[in-house]
Amino acid sequence: MRVWPGRPYPLGATWDGVGVNFALFSENATAVDLCLFEGPGLVEQRIPLRERTDQVWHCYLPDALPGLLYGIRASGPYEPEKGLRFNPHKLLFDPYAKAVGRELTWHDALFGYTIGQDDTTFDTRDSSAFAPLAAVTDTAFTWGTDRRPARPWHETLIYELHVKGFTKKMPGVPDHMRGTYAGIGSEAALDHLKKLNVTAVELLPVHYRADDRHLMDRGLSNYWGYNTLGFFAPDPRFSTNPRDPSAAVREFKSMVRSLHSIGVEVILDVVYNHTAEGNQMGPTLSFRGLDNPSYYFLSPEHPRYYMDFTACGNSPNMRHPRVLQLVMDSLRYWVEEMHVDGFRFDLAPTLARELAEVDKLGSFFDIIHQDPVLSRVKLIAEPWDIGPGGYMVGNFPVGWTEWNGEYRDAVRGFWAGKDVSTRLLAHRLTGSGDLYERTGRRPYASINFVTCHDGFTLRDLVSYEQKHNLANGEDNRDGHNDNRNWNCGHEGPTDDPKVVARRARQRRNMFATLMLSQGVPMILAGDEFGHTQQGNNNTYCQDSDLTWLDWGAVDGEFLTFARAVAQIWRAQPVLQRRTFFQGRPIRGEGVADVSWFRPNGHELTDAEWEEPHKCLGMRLAGDLIRETDEYGEPVVGDTLLVLMNAGTKLVRFVLPATNPEHVWELMFDTADDGTPAATHAGGAKYELKDHTLAVFRTRPESPPSTEVAALHRAARRV
Repeated sequence: MRVWPGRPYPLGATWDGVGVNFALFSENATAVDLCLFEGPGLVEQRIPLRERTDQVWHCYLPDALPGLLYGIRASGPYEPEKGLRFNPHKLLFDPYAKAVGRELTWHDALFGYTIGQDDTTFDTRDSSAFAPLAAVTDTAFTWGTDRRPARPWHETLIYELHVKGFTKKMPGVPDHMRGTYAGIGSEAALDHLKKLNVTAVELLPVHYRADDRHLMDRGLSNYWGYNTLGFFAPDPRFSTNPRDPSAAVREFKSMVRSLHSIGVEVILDVVYNHTAEGNQMGPTLSFRGLDNPSYYFLSPEHPRYYMDFTACGNSPNMRHPRVLQLVMDSLRYWVEEMHVDGFRFDLAPTLARELAEVDKLGSFFDIIHQDPVLSRVKLIAEPWDIGPGGYMVGNFPVGWTEWNGEYRDAVRGFWAGKDVSTRLLAHRLTGSGDLYERTGRRPYASINFVTCHDGFTLRDLVSYEQKHNLANGEDNRDGHNDNRNWNCGHEGPTDDPKVVARRARQRRNMFATLMLSQGVPMILAGDEFGHTQQGNNNTYCQDSDLTWLDWGAVDGEFLTFARAVAQIWRAQPVLQRRTFFQGRPIRGEGVADVSWFRPNGHELTDAEWEEPHKCLGMRLAGDLIRETDEYGEPVVGDTLLVLMNAGTKLVRFVLPATNPEHVWELMFDTADDGTPAATHAGGAKYELKDHTLAVFRTRPESPPSTEVAALHRAARRV
């Protein structure tokens, strides 16, 4: 095969329509070989890379074509005490690979040291028969009229899902498409998302990942996918044809195009905080063998060991410009080539660690902020890791949103009957201004959630108080212990009608609270119809019926309720504010834009703000939004009243006064037993049952509108 010098950019394998350019960074290697694998037996052909420009090794193969499988071997010193772990006997996966040609098979030969001895030993076994192979791919795709929905943050409803789990058992999806990218783009999946008013799907990791060896040995897998090896390649396990390297790329793009066609954005959960190579006892699969001290954050005192801020064995060296480039190139690739609309960064503080401490003004954030591509997409931080100062809720820069764990804890605690400060709860329901307003951010900086992939499902949250994770093989030690939940009087499944009814009401309460709060709501896939994981709150390793959504056991009543409440969220401008409430009368108006009430109909006093209250009301003034739409017209909507009773007794709640000739119109009551929609005068007493949430809106004094009557019928318990 002819070999030409090639170019140092772009990194990776790039098909230009004629041949393939290969470029690879390694600062400390003394030699690099490109290894091609062809024929039925995948015979290896090694091509020494003679050209080196700015620490990038490169060549051009004019006779190479898409589909070619390849790997890399890097030579250099093997001195673990100095952080150097070159071993040319280990075939390495290209960090810039766009497609996976063959997945890894676990074997002792994949380790740079001799298994059974310490990591300073040197293993000479060839790993090529077991190592993952990259594949050259032609990225051309017919996007047609695809356009990004570009949905504003305040109009966004996120649906967090696992690619396989979402459609593996979904009726209406062709069998060969279930559990794949293509399955999400199917008519049945799109129809479900539309009916739920979803505007963005957040996909658990789809970057190529490696299953942990210890999980494979126990018959498990890294189901969630937080163990990345390839930051550019879509995971082939979600392809309808995993043996075709180009299928995953093509089908991912088709999925994005289909979602965009119904106005749904695609957000990727990305894991740049560690790699699948683990600590010093891990395998040599890619970065470690290419240039360990450049790619990884090593201990300054003992570079044999890794700084670990994630409990996953290693952390990226974000001080190195080539590591920053890798992350930025990966992000831009997924935006520009794969058309995704945003990212959720797993354990995001790790990316800000230029030193051991978190620096929120670090290079990573600076680069993102000024990048003409990435500064315009949706950016979500998981604002914590396990390192020093790693809890960063409310501390990310302008332009970023955050998973608001404070919101989750407050809402869970309130509905579980625990003491939650009224001031704290009020902040969480109104966009968490105490966390975000001081840094110039808006309510939509808060990604509100009650449940997510990591923890109990909504159904399990009200059915279990203890985690039940024995299936994970870790003696129930894994998973969170502080879940701030209540099992409604019985642990696990029960036929007790009172407990069953109470659980259904509690699920309604928390789902409704989520949709009635300021900020961006995020729903965990399956919560809308009652998916259970049988009390397992850490299903990261469960690729089975436990995690695949059971569409054959859908709670139709709750699904109808969820759709109706999501429609209320979408239709009510006061639930999608771009600015924070002022909490006081505005410009001489007689009422505040947001007000809080005790059951006696009086507003809370300053002293009462610091106390926990089991029952209270929140009025959101739809005529005092003080915002304009995209055409400069004032945004005006209904005034809503939300009554919440987390106590154990019925409360006769005095409804606040309304404008003259207006009444309160009931939209739904989570304890409703089928009574028709009704109107109530200001000052009237409304019977709010225990563990119940009710929502009203103001209307001219007249019979209930047909619109609200329909929503009421859909949302009530039948």
